[in-house]
Amino acid sequence: MKAMLLRRTGRAADDLLEWSDIPEPRPKEGEITVDVEACGVCRTDLHILQGEVTARLPIVPGHQVAGRVREVGRGVEGFAPGDRVGVGWLFRTCGRCRFCTTGRENLCVSASYTGRDADGGYAEAMTADARFAFRLPEGLESLDAAPLLCAGIIGYRSLKLSGIGRGGRLGLVGFGASAHLAIQVARHWGCEVYAFSREEHHRRLAREMGAAWAGDSPDDPGVPLDAVVTFAPAGEIVPSALARLDRGGAVAINAIHMSPIPSLDYEALYWERSIRSVANYTRRDAEEFLQLAAEIPVRARVERHPLREANAALRRLAREQVDGAAVLLVTA
Repeated sequence: MKAMLLRRTGRAADDLLEWSDIPEPRPKEGEITVDVEACGVCRTDLHILQGEVTARLPIVPGHQVAGRVREVGRGVEGFAPGDRVGVGWLFRTCGRCRFCTTGRENLCVSASYTGRDADGGYAEAMTADARFAFRLPEGLESLDAAPLLCAGIIGYRSLKLSGIGRGGRLGLVGFGASAHLAIQVARHWGCEVYAFSREEHHRRLAREMGAAWAGDSPDDPGVPLDAVVTFAPAGEIVPSALARLDRGGAVAINAIHMSPIPSLDYEALYWERSIRSVANYTRRDAEEFLQLAAEIPVRARVERHPLREANAALRRLAREQVDGAAVLLVTA
């Protein structure tokens, strides 16, 4: 079968993904084989390609996968050939460590990840642990579902960890794939959203999606914020995000890789302000978000690319040229 294979890391401009023939995947015990219809292009894929996040090489990237079950392995219950499924970043956890046994499987010490430790969705088919695959809501096409399976879920977890309450003032820093989905949840909760981005076309998209204000990260929105979620992998935005917080507010950092955060004066954290990172997600997060996404409904602003043009999609992502989410169309 065909896949986009990464053999070495480097710059997105170097078109490192290779259009390759690789063996057809077969499910092991507890696994399913999925015919990929669409796969979202995530900034984590870019970090892997650039060597900023370590990965097994060679690897087929991609962890926002929507498709149909082709084959089920021994011991799999709840899935049958033809079922529509989604697969995300969390490929498998140990289920035994103190994090897994206390509802914090996102912190599992032995976790493996789709498109980093196991071949992902930049391919015509892939295998997945059936326990970490999700049924897609009715009426949600694979093209629309793909970005929800990482950008959507992790954005939802970020909102929860930020502590934003219904009707609160929320800042979103970096208005890309995840933020343009998170704003839909926040607006559903009645939040007043303030968007920060250095790109005017991203600020314009934020306003179109209901942001009360949109400006560059150093800009002052004129009101204190109850919580801020940062999506950009730039450490220098953290102090400015803190500066926008009201007393008791939190900055939730949604980034798997980030440049250094500048030193802070204690006064920036005083009045019980806090900073916390967001690491992965749990299956409960995914199930909650997919149900909520179907109810609202949450829909991605999608930029389509054929699978073979994955390098072009990653180049556009690296240049901050994507409005919303880039999605690779595979067999849809």
